[in-house]
Amino acid sequence: MSIPEKSSQLLKIKRGFNGVKIHNLFIFNRAGICIYGLNFSQIYTIEQEQLISSYFTALMSFTKELIGDKIKTVEMGGGIKLVVFEKNNLFYCVLSASFENLSLLEEIVSKIHAIFLTYIKKNDVKTDIEYICDENLNYLVEDVIREILSKDFDLKKEEVIIEYFKEIQQNDEIHGCILLTDRGNVVYSSLRDIELKKFLKQVDFRVKICNNSILKLFYTSRDNELILSEYVSDLYFIILIFHAKTKFGVAEFYLQKIVSRIFTILNQ
Repeated sequence: MSIPEKSSQLLKIKRGFNGVKIHNLFIFNRAGICIYGLNFSQIYTIEQEQLISSYFTALMSFTKELIGDKIKTVEMGGGIKLVVFEKNNLFYCVLSASFENLSLLEEIVSKIHAIFLTYIKKNDVKTDIEYICDENLNYLVEDVIREILSKDFDLKKEEVIIEYFKEIQQNDEIHGCILLTDRGNVVYSSLRDIELKKFLKQVDFRVKICNNSILKLFYTSRDNELILSEYVSDLYFIILIFHAKTKFGVAEFYLQKIVSRIFTILNQ
């Protein structure tokens, strides 16, 4: 199964819905009936929601004996994936960029689930047969995502940081740079989606480190690139990728310069 894309890939990941990397949400029951669907980005439009529901119902039945009740993820190609969460006999299916953080998606789905349960109880919705089409519910779901994506962040200052990261890319020593939130959500990347997905798999366990006693890390990639990373103000996680021949002292100098600049922006 493949889904046509209607927009070019964006390197800057905004905290709204103009360039968001969470594209669609579907909720369906065990019978494979889609009872709710919402498109956030207009990049991928899916008209056959029931086809996706049936596809995943079959997938759930096939994989449950093999991998139990773990989160199911299916790579769809083209830099996107479908992730399914099961909650109270309902399946929440999220279409997102391949590199989107699973813990972030799970947090979003958990809050949407709470809202959805309240809604179906209040409106006496029969989830075995009814399809929900309600603008008020759409607004509630969108607000949940906006709140989580923007929580604790000054988005105006974040825009300034993103512009600064674009300037960083002009440096010949730096092969790539990535800006993530403290929870691993990608805010900006100079890497293409496919490269970013591959790279984040290599450093995934490091991105999950939130212990204040571990603020700085350096290591090498499988391609022998020198990678330096550091947390800034308990809000952002910076990853800088240097060419293999770059001396550690030079890389450390650039890292500290960038960290200092970001710290200044955040405290202005």
